[in-house]
Amino acid sequence: MPANKKLGRPTDQRKAILKNLVTSLIQYGRIETTETRAKEVARIAEKLISTAVKECDNYSASKNVTVSAPVVDSKGRKVLKTVTSKNGNKYEVIERETKTVLKTVDSPSRLAARRLIMNWVYRVKDEKGNVISLTNKLFDDIAPKYKDRKGGYTRTYKLGARRGDGAEVVVLELV
Repeated sequence: MPANKKLGRPTDQRKAILKNLVTSLIQYGRIETTETRAKEVARIAEKLISTAVKECDNYSASKNVTVSAPVVDSKGRKVLKTVTSKNGNKYEVIERETKTVLKTVDSPSRLAARRLIMNWVYRVKDEKGNVISLTNKLFDDIAPKYKDRKGGYTRTYKLGARRGDGAEVVVLELV
């Protein structure tokens, strides 16, 4: 028995459809699709969410990281300084300051879970064109919400037959 249903498509197209649907489900919380596609997407989404729930609070430790940032004046502009090169040429560079920041670091199993989720999710942008990290959304917003559930993170509602081809249409949503 195959891992996924074939859905009447070649492998690359089938994977692209499933990735698109999983991405939309995580981004918007609900999608409308055919019943067979919804079953496959629900199966994949359940695994991803359960992985995120399992690794939700799994940090190894905090670590000091050195960060370089530009110096900014009172008006929010970057401060420039004049530097002379070995040849005697003068040019301007942005003045930078280094800071030490305490950051939490993922454990190896959490990192592996993040990479697994990134394989099933496309990069998306919001209305303003800013990139949204759906992996972070899954770990920070969705997983803590389902922390006390044992499974069953998705729900389907049947809408009836589609007008064009009579395929059964359902709404798949996160509970």
